[in-house]
Amino acid sequence: MEHRGELLEAAIRYSGIPVTRIVKNLNRSRRWLYNQFSRPDVPLDVMLEIGKIIRHDFSTEIQDLRSDHRTRSILAEGLEVGYGEQSVQFWKDKYLKLLEEYNDLLKKQK
Repeated sequence: MEHRGELLEAAIRYSGIPVTRIVKNLNRSRRWLYNQFSRPDVPLDVMLEIGKIIRHDFSTEIQDLRSDHRTRSILAEGLEVGYGEQSVQFWKDKYLKLLEEYNDLLKKQK
């Protein structure tokens, strides 16, 4: 049996997504997440929820998820919003454009 905690930790580290963001989305503490890393039997629901956040498909690594029909629907739900380099750049550009427009409006009011 695979050590799910180690798989979870490796996937989170590889994703580059801050632990703070992950635990905030889960409404948990950092300590709770670090405790999960040491557990060989992390619940599948936890694995799937974190997988959605970090955009990682654990069904390729965990045998129990391969046959679970819930996995496909949860993964499909999580994959609707892209989280990649293009998405990051898109939102950065959008933010900068809106910030410039906001600054222009402030200048006009003065």
